[in-house]
Amino acid sequence: MIHLNIGSNLNSSFGTKFENIGIAVSLLISSKFKIERISSFYETPSYPNNSYPKYINIGLLGKYEFNYEKLIEESLKIEKKLGRVKSQKNEPRVCDIDIIDFNGEIIDKRILKVPHPRSHTRNFVLYPIKEIDPKWTHPILRKNVDFLINDLSQKSRIEITRLRKSVII
Repeated sequence: MIHLNIGSNLNSSFGTKFENIGIAVSLLISSKFKIERISSFYETPSYPNNSYPKYINIGLLGKYEFNYEKLIEESLKIEKKLGRVKSQKNEPRVCDIDIIDFNGEIIDKRILKVPHPRSHTRNFVLYPIKEIDPKWTHPILRKNVDFLINDLSQKSRIEITRLRKSVII
């Protein structure tokens, strides 16, 4: 199974942060990503600069009939279509699609590192995974999602909010 994480902390010409994520999900479906499960929306402060707008994130669990290169290509097209402009690292963005896990493979290429190198330290990745795939285990660390969440700092565990809504597909 494939885990994706989609985030947004800026509105776009298409709408709100929530709408950006919904559009990204629809475009992923159009690109042949078959969604098995989708998490609720989660809200977190912007990192490392808390003065930026808060992020909204979701996790997706699904299957893809093509390889990871094609999934990267499609994800970048979707980000661009929504108006993402690549700027400095950690700058606010309209849409960010990360491949967290691609069928348990360990990929270390210039274009992609999977599992995502910082996935095990990010509350906005781990909490959605716990919701949609509670038995998930990190392919390199061999630790399950509960262990990884418990390993987060207290601050990281309390600064995330599960919102009572999700993407409608």
